[in-house]
Amino acid sequence: MSYAPQPPKAPQASQGPQAPEDTLRIILADDHTVMRAGVAALLASDPAIDIVGEAGNGREAVELVERLAPDVALIDLRMPVLDGVAATAEIVAAGSGTRVLILTTYDTDVEIERAVEAGAIGYLLKDTTREQLVDAIRSAARGETVLAPRVAERLVARMRQPAPVALTTREVEVLNAVADGLSNVDIGKRLVIAEATVKTHLLRVFAKLDVSDRTHAVVVAMERGLLSRQEDRKQGRRQRS
Repeated sequence: MSYAPQPPKAPQASQGPQAPEDTLRIILADDHTVMRAGVAALLASDPAIDIVGEAGNGREAVELVERLAPDVALIDLRMPVLDGVAATAEIVAAGSGTRVLILTTYDTDVEIERAVEAGAIGYLLKDTTREQLVDAIRSAARGETVLAPRVAERLVARMRQPAPVALTTREVEVLNAVADGLSNVDIGKRLVIAEATVKTHLLRVFAKLDVSDRTHAVVVAMERGLLSRQEDRKQGRRQRS
């Protein structure tokens, strides 16, 4: 009995042992090879986490997510080609369902806000422990927001700060004149407006600054950096005269 020759099979990438169905598939994106290796080593002993890909820049991370659809993408902020924020925005916009968890050394307000606005579900710092990292990955996969304690503290502190007050140019001019010790009549003469108009502007300033008198208004405005220094005001008036 003869058999027709069979074409050789194409080589297949090694898949390793079959992962359980509830295993979380993640990718790592960091331009530092040693850092990626360190994170991979931390997670390797957890059978519920499967690292399915690694990227050295943000563009590679986006492409890996498109191709592999992992549950979580663990991404650094500062990378070449495409930074972590831009990569996060692209991944989220694509609607793949992959959750982006930032893992970085940077904890400034600007960096945190950019990452959150881009759609990151979590923000961790690289000094996190293995247990915290694993818990964060699991929480992120469930759609829960994850923040490093130091990052959470910064966000709470910012939320507790009074909202910035926006005074109009005319309101600032009136308040600067009050700071110079002028009466409502004199302020009207300086700004060439009616005294009643001066009073109206002051009432609006009082409401915005949550104060009830001229002196307190000036003090609060100076504390918040809304008024120019006396020397600057004098110089400005000399230039206009």
